[in-house]
Amino acid sequence: MHQTHFLLREPLLDPHQRVVGYELTWQHNAGVAPTQAELEDLVGFVAGQVNDPERGWLLRDKTLFLEAVPAMLSTDALYNLPPQHTVLSIATRELANPDTLAAVRALRAGDVGILLRNCDIARAGNRLPGICSYVEVRFTGADVASQARTYAALKQSSVRMVGRPVATWADFDACAALGIDAFVGKLHLTPRPGTETKGLNPAQTVILQLMQMVNANADVAKLESVLKRDAALSYKLLRYINSAGFGIGREIQSLKQAITLLGYQPLYRWLTLLLATASTSGYSPVLLETAVVRGRLAELLSVEKLGRAEAENVFVAGMFSLLDRLLGLPMKEVLETIQLSDEVVEALLERGGRYGPYLALAEACELNSTLVSSLAATLNVTPADVNKAHLSALAWTQNVTA
Repeated sequence: MHQTHFLLREPLLDPHQRVVGYELTWQHNAGVAPTQAELEDLVGFVAGQVNDPERGWLLRDKTLFLEAVPAMLSTDALYNLPPQHTVLSIATRELANPDTLAAVRALRAGDVGILLRNCDIARAGNRLPGICSYVEVRFTGADVASQARTYAALKQSSVRMVGRPVATWADFDACAALGIDAFVGKLHLTPRPGTETKGLNPAQTVILQLMQMVNANADVAKLESVLKRDAALSYKLLRYINSAGFGIGREIQSLKQAITLLGYQPLYRWLTLLLATASTSGYSPVLLETAVVRGRLAELLSVEKLGRAEAENVFVAGMFSLLDRLLGLPMKEVLETIQLSDEVVEALLERGGRYGPYLALAEACELNSTLVSSLAATLNVTPADVNKAHLSALAWTQNVTA
């Protein structure tokens, strides 16, 4: 399939700010609805990338939401997605057609999720559980009490509610109080009021010390003695390294073994990941997941042009691009705390240098940005390559952060 569109993702958060799923869409010119063929292509492409014939569903417990139109409800590609992790979203008005309604009921009987958009919940009432598994509610922060009354009956049923648009943390909290999952757009990239903490915790201080020692190619025994101060960090670091599946064929059981087999530079990238997960700044889990996907996507996009060693640095730049929010420190302070190469700093501050454009492209894929195609064209990366890297990064992240 020749691809001309780019894949964009938007996270779905539960009331505890955990990512429970992603909506995947093809990017379109404003106002142009995707065709049936394009939507079928999206289903087929996603199925081919994240549902492996041998390893199964690569996104672990995540559910994917994909847009649907009536004519594609019987597309063969749907059989290649696990029904319990697949939700098709469809406009409620389409159910006025008896054939469409029958197709939707058949999908529900086969356990495929259905999300209804623009549904009059009061009118649909108790018929909803037989038709859909999710219903999208147009959430507004105004008059929460009357909304709560409307949603009360649904809360007793099997139908889950999904709020949209949710543009502020106050709206998210109101959704959470009503038991509503929420599509949050880019809300998770804005700091949550009242959760800002300053400075590094003890674990992060140890990790920073290790990063500086790795930069200086310190003796392995010295690195191990620092890491031994925190058994939990040691365990987590080795778990990360093993989760990546380097194809070594055996589990890495010590820092010495890791450095012998991988070298110093890959170790630095795992410490970056460790630094982000050791945060206590009250950030939401979605922010960490976004940072890892961004780092991995930027790395995959750059590896062909820049080579493996340079791509490791691009991963670090991707992770660090959200580290200010994860650590609750301004980026300037983060960069004063830690020694990074000029190339990484230029990527972080200006999206410049050789690494910056790859980071900018990875970012654009999560922000519903019209910049995706122009950034990809500048880097000479095809839509198919960007989309494959995007889904691969998403799968890799589930493995690492599980």
